[in-house]
Amino acid sequence: MRRKRGRTVCGSEDSRMKKAGKGGLDMDIMELSAVQLGKKIKSGEIGVREAVKSCTDQIKKKEKQMNAFVTIQDTGLKGRIREVESGIREGRYRGPLAGVPVAVKDNICTKGIRTTCSSRILENFIPAYEAEAVKRLEASGAILIGKTNMDEFAMGSTTETSSFGATKNPWNLNHVPGGSSGGSCAAVACGEAFFALGSDTGGSIRQPSSYCGVTGLKPTYGTVSRFGLIAYGSSLDQIGPIGKNVSDCAAVLEVIASYDEKDSTSIKRGDTDFTEALTDSIAGMKIGVPKEYLAAGLEKEVKEAMVEAMRLFSMAGASVEFFDLGLADYAIPAYYVIASAEASSNLERFDGVKYGYRAAEYEGLHGMYKRSRSEGFGEEVKRRIMLGSFVLSSGYYDAYYLKALKVKGMIKQSFDHAFEKYDVILGPTAPSTAPKLGESLKDPLQMYLGDIYTVAVNLAGLPALSVPCGMDSKGLPVGLQLIGDSFGEKKIIRAAYNYELLRGKWEMAYEKEVKQG
Repeated sequence: MRRKRGRTVCGSEDSRMKKAGKGGLDMDIMELSAVQLGKKIKSGEIGVREAVKSCTDQIKKKEKQMNAFVTIQDTGLKGRIREVESGIREGRYRGPLAGVPVAVKDNICTKGIRTTCSSRILENFIPAYEAEAVKRLEASGAILIGKTNMDEFAMGSTTETSSFGATKNPWNLNHVPGGSSGGSCAAVACGEAFFALGSDTGGSIRQPSSYCGVTGLKPTYGTVSRFGLIAYGSSLDQIGPIGKNVSDCAAVLEVIASYDEKDSTSIKRGDTDFTEALTDSIAGMKIGVPKEYLAAGLEKEVKEAMVEAMRLFSMAGASVEFFDLGLADYAIPAYYVIASAEASSNLERFDGVKYGYRAAEYEGLHGMYKRSRSEGFGEEVKRRIMLGSFVLSSGYYDAYYLKALKVKGMIKQSFDHAFEKYDVILGPTAPSTAPKLGESLKDPLQMYLGDIYTVAVNLAGLPALSVPCGMDSKGLPVGLQLIGDSFGEKKIIRAAYNYELLRGKWEMAYEKEVKQG
């Protein structure tokens, strides 16, 4: 491995990017979804080396301007390719993702591979263990090609707070990709990976999926093990898949969903065959649209895309109606109080003693703590630690933190009442398309308000999915969000899959670039 500007860079084996299909016609591997690629690999139409090379070639071509990765895997990659090839031949890897390259967000631990949370304080941290979700992907035959850039410790909505520099939006390099899973979403959108893992604390999978024009799914809390996920807000964090379409996300979730005794919040479920929900009918499905979600603050073109999506659902036989969800105005303050309080507790372990960054010069133990944390953490992380410490402090615990927990319970009750009537809830993923680089960081409060449609889902522990539903006049994607009741992933997968059929083929950012020359 060699490193450049804090990033680990690698090469890969030379091989052909294209392979003749059964009909004798050349087929561009990059145009395939993860599931389609897996089928081609299993049938022998495409080799594992060709699949990996399609991504590493695109990384070499695009990464300098995209900055989607923190670490690009090299050590052991050739051996892993050979191992997967033999595993497919011998029948050990039979799943839909065998041989398919995957990128993993850099707050999800990977044994022997640097995991930094895009923070200086963990710049050279190499875990001695694997996250359960990564372990399950590798057991299915997927091939890890790198760790993706993110907002530092997942605190941010633009991937601009990363210590390794901002990731760019593949549709327009002057705009942000969203966050905090911006690197994962950008990598999928620009063809550097066929699918990716992200983490979602308040919309960190769904919002960047919306901005980058990919599909992202946040599962019900407890469905995917959090073992190996470096915690931000423990009661809110959840690992989930990012893919080119709904089918990819369903297949990935089916692999990574599991009960894990190493995670005290893990839940035993017997209904994790999510690909069964990929049926082409939503006749009779009841879809609710909160009136608050289409009120003031929503960009005109985003609202128009939502209205068009509602029309398509109605044409397909679903019942679509407006209702009052309530408590929408309280979701943002409740979320940031709870998330910041948990962050201040979770991040106190990074003090320069056992691992991570330690200041070069200091006086005494407390001096080491202060200097190491001051130099190791970025501004946004410090801001949230200070806010969390404040709301947990004596005299303010009852006034802020306990009230936020009560509001959290009330928000869950509001959703419970809604799901007594509706199968799924529909709304925008974000109030606008991707802002320009540098705009959000000028006003952190405005950045926080950008999470208005996503944070309530995490407070209630619900599943939600973002799927592309159009473009604005600037050529930036718009995302549609579908929210389900607890353990209701199959309903939102079914609704989103049918929406894809109604919407028609979605062109990825790299496909548009190829067409434009």
